[in-house]
Amino acid sequence: MQWPLYPIIILFLLSFLPRVRDVESLAWSFWGACAALLVWTWILRRQVARQQRSLVIETTLRKNHYLQLIAHSGVFLYWGWFWPEVANHAWLIVAQLVFAYAFDMLLAWSRRDVWRLGFGPFPIILSTNLFLWFRDDWFALQFLMVAIGFLGKELVTWTRDGRRTHIFNPSGLSLSVFSVGLILAGRTDMTWGQEIALTLRYPEYMYVVIFVLGLMVQYYFSVTLMTLSAAATLYLMGLVYSGATGVYFFVDTSIPIAVFLGLHLLVTDPSTSPKTASGRVLFGALYGVSVFVLYAAFGPLGVPTFYDKLLCVPLLNLSVRWLDRFVRGLRVEMLALDRLWPSMSPQQLNNGSMAVWTLLFVGMLTTNAVGSRHEGENPAFWEQACAEGLRGGCRNLLIRQSNNCREGFAWSCNEQGILLAEGTFVPGDVGAAAASFARTCDLGLPVGCANASTLAAGGSDFGRASTSMAYAWAYQDTEPLYEACDDGDGEACYLQGAAHRLGRGVSRDEARARELFARSCDLGWAAGCSSLAEVFLHGQGVPVSYQLAADGFERACDAGEAMSCLRLGLMYRLGQGITPDDIRSSALIGQACEMGLATACELRDGAGRLPAERP
Repeated sequence: MQWPLYPIIILFLLSFLPRVRDVESLAWSFWGACAALLVWTWILRRQVARQQRSLVIETTLRKNHYLQLIAHSGVFLYWGWFWPEVANHAWLIVAQLVFAYAFDMLLAWSRRDVWRLGFGPFPIILSTNLFLWFRDDWFALQFLMVAIGFLGKELVTWTRDGRRTHIFNPSGLSLSVFSVGLILAGRTDMTWGQEIALTLRYPEYMYVVIFVLGLMVQYYFSVTLMTLSAAATLYLMGLVYSGATGVYFFVDTSIPIAVFLGLHLLVTDPSTSPKTASGRVLFGALYGVSVFVLYAAFGPLGVPTFYDKLLCVPLLNLSVRWLDRFVRGLRVEMLALDRLWPSMSPQQLNNGSMAVWTLLFVGMLTTNAVGSRHEGENPAFWEQACAEGLRGGCRNLLIRQSNNCREGFAWSCNEQGILLAEGTFVPGDVGAAAASFARTCDLGLPVGCANASTLAAGGSDFGRASTSMAYAWAYQDTEPLYEACDDGDGEACYLQGAAHRLGRGVSRDEARARELFARSCDLGWAAGCSSLAEVFLHGQGVPVSYQLAADGFERACDAGEAMSCLRLGLMYRLGQGITPDDIRSSALIGQACEMGLATACELRDGAGRLPAERP
């Protein structure tokens, strides 16, 4: 009975990692989980002793568990290369795995004498964390979400084909339950859900990575028909919608990347999906239809649309016995794959399905229906759609600019601010407009600072940023950037350098990024100077040089970038590698405030905290 103590002790020790210890609420969530597990262990120990039971551990290595572990890990590693928050969350995933093993062990021994040790918890935890994390202050709910998944798997069962099995996909059940709660409470802000759905798009080849990793699982477990039918349904419904309206349903893709991940992970569990081939086709198609309908409903209601792929999974799991009975009862042979090709083995049918799925995916990829070059990625498309009054054109323009702004594109923040301030095409929101202009200013685009001041003064003559290069960036079309940079366009050099730093449409190359930032700065583009300053300030591929960082911030400040004035002022205030100078510091912070940077005004007036560094 000492076995549950080992993962509990490990979980307790993990709470002293700096990542956990430095956030008091996060540490308490770990300690609370440990306390609950210890109490359960004590109760179970007394029960076992009283009943004189002998508890047994059996080792079970199931192929579907460790193959899914490989597939999930591949997604995490590729995603984490482009979004640092994944690495920051890694220890929390480890903690959930440790908690899951302790919880699963105690749950199994509470109901029987045998607990099966294997890789079973890995796909549940990793799949859950590919769709939803709770923020540090609410991380106790993450442990609760894990617990609900395992409770559903253990307690909610039925008999299928003479075998007792669980009804719900464990991660799908817990994600759906908590999604409903978050929607009803209006507390999506407690999670990283929206950021996850957005940042999965960062890696340029994420669709390809998910597709290739998915093929491995599909080959061994014959689940391709569900992924194929779900993808085909979404694609065809999107084509019909575009044909009827002239715009794209999912704004910037035919199948959103998080949905693409969902149709590989959430609906392909062999234990919770139909057994018949035709049933699997219907199951996948119903998932596609459900996502389409939920997305259409959530947008107008103001519900975050990333929930679309999560809510329908338990209901689909409940339908699998009915789907199999329906298919087996068909009298029309042409409607049933199982009768259409009676001589084809399940593996042959799966191999054929994989071939069709590969052709469909390659077709979507080469026609830019999915991936970073979809026409809807370009804000210019939605500007035109908005101007022509096409269905949802203005709302989707705002969504496109909002997504770009979240990714750190200053010009999109500025355009978003203008849309919200004017309120001509979308509902006006002065507060949100002010936040967008402040974000523009923070990201180093002087026009954002000026627009913030104009809005505060009650004016309406807002300045627009140069957008020709911005659209080339948004559409990942690097050729115009190269040409414009060679012709002496500082903005183009800066955007090209940023592309090389992030690996956006080109190879990641820090040295090339530094060279381009330097060219941009020499051509008078403030963001190039400040980006170069950040490189030297943090030693990104070069030795740290506070003097070169200060020089870069000074040049950007002189060129009108308020955030650089503030950064330089803070360097003087803190003596960060340069001689402290309170007079110079106050002057620079005041200058940033006068440029419209609210953070600088708060610091000048003694009411603010030091700003976060630019990502």
